[in-house]
Formats: sequence, C-alpha cells, structure tokens
Amino acid sequence: MGNLVAIVGRPNVGKSTLFNRLTNSRQAIVSDEAGTTRDRQYGKCEWTGREFSVVDTGGWVVNSDDVFEEEIRKQVLIATEEADLVLFLCDIKNGVTDWDMDVALILRKAKLPVLLVANKADDGKDLYGQYEFYKLGLGDPFCISAATGSGTGDLLDKVLELLPEKQKDDLEEGIPRFAVVGRPNAGKSSIINAFIGEERNIVTEIAGTTRDSIYTRYDKFGFDFYLVDTAGIRRKNKVSEDLEFYSVMRSIRAIENSDVCILMLDATRGIEAQDMNIFQLIQKNNKSLVVVVNKWDLVEDKSQPVIDTFENAIRERMAPFRDFPIIFASALTKQRIFRVLETAKEVYLNRKIKIGTSKLNEVMLPLIEATPPPSIKGKYIKIKYVSQVPDTQIPTFVFYANLPQYVKEPYKRFLENKIRENWQLTGTPINVFVRQK
Repeated sequence: MGNLVAIVGRPNVGKSTLFNRLTNSRQAIVSDEAGTTRDRQYGKCEWTGREFSVVDTGGWVVNSDDVFEEEIRKQVLIATEEADLVLFLCDIKNGVTDWDMDVALILRKAKLPVLLVANKADDGKDLYGQYEFYKLGLGDPFCISAATGSGTGDLLDKVLELLPEKQKDDLEEGIPRFAVVGRPNAGKSSIINAFIGEERNIVTEIAGTTRDSIYTRYDKFGFDFYLVDTAGIRRKNKVSEDLEFYSVMRSIRAIENSDVCILMLDATRGIEAQDMNIFQLIQKNNKSLVVVVNKWDLVEDKSQPVIDTFENAIRERMAPFRDFPIIFASALTKQRIFRVLETAKEVYLNRKIKIGTSKLNEVMLPLIEATPPPSIKGKYIKIKYVSQVPDTQIPTFVFYANLPQYVKEPYKRFLENKIRENWQLTGTPINVFVRQK
C-alpha cells in the first residue's frame, strides 16, 4: 500500500509552497489570491529512498467567505478519513487564529498522526513565536520555511518515522489488478456488482485496515484478475458526496494500486471537471485506461453520429493521450459488461508487450527517414537506432540520436503515434526517450 500525506491549513499559510518543495515541482500556481491552486494538488515525494503521495487540500476551496470555512472544515474531515498522516500548516508570523483552534479540535479527535508545522519561520526572530502554538494541543511545532526549505529535512524524517511501513499484500504476482474509478454516482458499485453478481461466494476478500483497498479475486468465464475496490469500504455521510476533493482522495489509492483503471463516465452528464481530475491521476501514475460510458440505457438517441460525437468529445478532452478504448455500457441492464472486462484484459496485455529490436528498427527507421526531426540552427538530427527497454512498468522505447537535446516534444509525439499505428498499444501509456547514441 502506498502512503498518503495530506497538507491542511488556512489559505495563504504556504500549503502550495510546501507541496512544491516536497514533490520537487514548481507546478502549483502560487499566488496570494485565495483559491488559486487547482488540479496540481497531488504528487509524489521521495525522501531517503522511501516514497509517499502528497495531497495539498488547498486547491479545493470554493471562494466565498461564509462557505469558505465550512468547506475547509469538510476537507479536513475527509483528509483525516483518507490519509495516513496530516501536516497541519500554520503561519508563525500570524500566530494562532480562531480558525486554527477549530481545525486543531478536529485533528485532536482524528485517529491518525498529525504533525503541527509552523511555516514562514524565515529568520531567527520568528522562532520566538513558536511557543504560542502549544495551545493547539498537538505537541511540538516543527518550525520551517517552505520557501527556503529550512527545517523541512527534520520534518520529513519525522513523517517517515510515523508513516506505517508498507505492508506486503498477499496477492499473487502476475495477476492483473483492475480498479473501477469515477466520480460519485457514475455507477462504480453497480458495475462492480454486475461483474461479481450476487454470488459473493466466489469473492475472496483480502482486507487490510479501513484505509486499505479491498481486493476481490474474480475468476470465472475465463477471467482471472483482482478488482481493487475502495468504494465499498465505508458508507460515508452524504455531505462529502458532492465534493470534488472527496472523489479525488477516494480515487488515489485505488489508482495507485492497480494496473488498469476503468474510468466510469455518466452518459447523461458528459465529461465534467471531476472526471478530468481523476483522469489526470490515472495519467500521473502511468496506468492503463478503459473508459466506460455508463447509463447508456438512459440515452434515447443511440445512433452512430451521436456515438461518434461523444467519443470525439472524450478524446479531445483527454488529448494528447487519445489511444484508449471507449465502451458504451449499462451496469443496470448489464449491457456490454463483459466487453468491459475483455477490454481491460486486452489493455493489460498491451501493457506487457515486448517488441523485438530488429522488428522495431525495420518498421521505424524508414518512417523516421521519410519524416526526419526538423533541423535546428542548421544542425541535422540523425536517429540511428531504436530499442525497447526491458522490465519497465509501461512500454518504454529509446531512440538513439546524434543530438538528442534538439528532439522536441512534438516529434516525440510523432514517434509515439507511429509506434501505436504499428503495434497494439491501445489503452496503455508509453514512454519515448531520445538519448545520445
């Protein structure tokens, strides 16, 4: 199981800055306007050889003062339900606010480790402010400056000390793991029930703690795989059902623990921001994808032009990754339910594809010769040779060239498309690297 750390706190205490420092990314938009972070609130942090996921809850606030505090309070609650550890960020220059006291109350009741972090301790004088934070009842504050990085090493050491060690799950190796993901009410549990039927006796539940995924072994009709199910673990209070943040927090573990993600869309609603957030999580984790447009039985006009329009809309929104299967199905009437499983299995096998070096060069080199990389500053780029890297998580291809630094993104995409045209890689992401020969 991967570990999940959530950063909570009032607006403008530096959550995005800390998130960027932990994930080594400069991608969150940092600005002083409340509510400017979005979709960049999930990443991986590696420290002394261990890796965990980080979620910055700051990107999920509806910007209006009265709803504001209520929203953040809900997020703190969801974070305590879903994460393994919470970093509670305060601003040492502002001291303790009433709002911090409220959040501390929620966190003191939580059944998980909480680290109190006093941010913006940029010089020695600020450190005198730390004593005030003891009244939050959350132990010793860690004084850090997310902007300069001072104090973050000690903080990370403590985080690793408190995170549970990875548990080995008792799953058989080499059996694919499928996760059904999607926003609330897209039909995740209905499709899982449709797969499994009510014959729960063929279901072997391997459950860990509440925070873990439950794996259901499915072996009938010639299939054998694990279904990663996080949805059915705890029925939550209804307040959180409509929060985007909730569906993202819910999806992270299922996605991280799977090989193939079955992304459920609601035919009656089209693609919404929440669907895109989940799609981005799937991409960031390099997982294979099958899109299922559920509730197709409720759509009146099922003509081919309607289907084409729907498919194009989905591929447009998810570009540049467009090579994935889309299935129109209904969990209710069980229409095309088996198609979904068959396709997930195919996509999983595509992920494991091995292409011989001679075959790769025989097909790719003439294509590259016909459309070479554009020359830059009068320099001609020659690609001499290509091979697939063995034993990688997703299919990975290396092209050897004389001037790899001049091969830009659009040309790499061209190479990827040509590989996809010639080999069956539907549904799986692939890596294309250009290296010095």
